Amino acid sequence: MEPIVITGASRGIGAQSAILAAKQGYAVCVNYLRSAAAANRVVEVIRTEGGEAFAFQADCRDEEAVRAMFDAVVARYGAVTALVNNAGILGGRARLADLDIGALRSVVDTNLVGTIICAREAVRRMSRLRGGKGGAIVNVSSVAARHGGPGGGIHYAATKGAVDVFTTGLAKEVMPEGIRVNAVSPGVTLTDMTPPAQVQQAVASVPIGRAADPIEIAQAILWLISPAASYVVGANLLVAGGRV
Repeated sequence: MEPIVITGASRGIGAQSAILAAKQGYAVCVNYLRSAAAANRVVEVIRTEGGEAFAFQADCRDEEAVRAMFDAVVARYGAVTALVNNAGILGGRARLADLDIGALRSVVDTNLVGTIICAREAVRRMSRLRGGKGGAIVNVSSVAARHGGPGGGIHYAATKGAVDVFTTGLAKEVMPEGIRVNAVSPGVTLTDMTPPAQVQQAVASVPIGRAADPIEIAQAILWLISPAASYVVGANLLVAGGRV
């Protein structure tokens, strides 16, 4: 049973990815920041269905906490072979002229710095040059990186654009070490990150005519992690209902 770390897995896309990963035979580390109850519910669902999982609280912005999380996974399940970098925040909605610098720093630290820290710890354990077995990393980006998030979300979109560039560079850097790195860019998705009114407004620009269910994003993530995507490296898979 191969271990997988999924950050921000107590809700939304992360929770569905954790449940699907367990169904596909992975032992799942359900990472969360604040909601222990929600994370434990995900673990309960997985165990009820015969899977293996445990919850681990770690702030992905904190390198010591992230290191401790990966060490706990190794101690429990053995060599880490998969990471889904899903943890992220919107950082509030504000036009640039009204943007609070504290909010900006928070979204950059969570969406970009946290992603890089988690990827670094995964690479340290997966790399065949360091005695690892290789593995796969999927970074969860956003279609916002393509359209820029004007009208209140450009700071969020900017961090996701940086995640896209990071994915491209890391994929080239670590593929010789046996690690595949890719990204998934969801479009409008039904999660509690986005208020319902905002979702409805955004759906008007989605050719398929609806928002995604989180499981539809999770399926793309788990495909990229799986051996079925063995020749996919440095890709950014749009799962956005035609919104580009």
